Amino acid sequence: MSESQTEALPVKSSIGNKLAQLSLTQLTLAVLVAVFVWQWLAAHHDINVMQEQLAKKIAEMDGSNKANSLMLSKAQEDSRELAAKLTLLETRYAETQAQRSALEDLYNDLSSSRDEMVLAEIEQLLLVASQQLQLSANVKAALIAMQTADARLQRLNRPALNGVRKAIAQDMDKLRALPNVDVASLSFQLDTLISAAAELPLIYQQRDAKEVAPEAVADEPNRWQRLWREIWQEVKQLVRIQNTGKTELPLLPPEQEFFLRENLKLRLLLARVDLISRDEVAFKAEILTVQEWLRHYFDVKNGNGQHMMDSLKKLGAASINIELPDINPSLAQVRNYRMSREAAAENSTRGKVAR
Repeated sequence: MSESQTEALPVKSSIGNKLAQLSLTQLTLAVLVAVFVWQWLAAHHDINVMQEQLAKKIAEMDGSNKANSLMLSKAQEDSRELAAKLTLLETRYAETQAQRSALEDLYNDLSSSRDEMVLAEIEQLLLVASQQLQLSANVKAALIAMQTADARLQRLNRPALNGVRKAIAQDMDKLRALPNVDVASLSFQLDTLISAAAELPLIYQQRDAKEVAPEAVADEPNRWQRLWREIWQEVKQLVRIQNTGKTELPLLPPEQEFFLRENLKLRLLLARVDLISRDEVAFKAEILTVQEWLRHYFDVKNGNGQHMMDSLKKLGAASINIELPDINPSLAQVRNYRMSREAAAENSTRGKVAR
């Protein structure tokens, strides 16, 4: 081996060591770079997730703020409405207080003693009872008012008022002897008829109950004959001639059918109003009109129509008008007694002045 070759070997080995060392360093740097990149990506991903969560929370907070704004605006509107209602109530309360004060002043002016006040109250109760009978034929309310007046007289316990109590007792016996009209039951029956009017079948919509069902087609050996038979059965259903037993058959378009049913309900509602006001003539007239409409337009031979006609016949036969007694004698007794007391007090005052 020559001297030059011997010198070249150490040089190559040092270069190899440097390369080996350099490759390890690069590998370490590459690993560090990879770890850094991985950490950066993971951190970036976490940041993105946090941003998404933050965006969702912001959106939820935005929606909550909008809902709170709507609730706040509604609360403010309700508060304004309540304030307006409160103002109205305060105004009405002030008016009521003014009326009450005026009524109290009137009572104080009219009655100078406890007896006179009780007499004025009894007169007012009897007047209310008379008005209840005359205006609305409300026997129950009139009887309650008269019982209250009798209780006031009983607590007053004045022998001079026994004639007034006797007249009130006689008038109450007249009211108790009156026949009872079950207005609530009759009103409920009218409500039931109003509800049933919407589903009541019309005459031209109701098929004849005795109509024979289409004949069953026998098994034909030829399918064309069977098909022709089925087509012919369908064609026959397009036109149907029916004898209704009437000179004319009312055929109504859908919009007129709607107004017919609504007018029928309106007639029943008017009958209910007449029932409450005890107007027997108008009540029976409305019932007869409804019966005529049912016979003319609706099927009343079976089903709901027949049931509705039976109910209308019972309502038309009911008596809602009663002969109300005259309860003015008890009121006249109270007024005469009060006037006699006032006359006696006035004569006493004049006698004192003359002395």
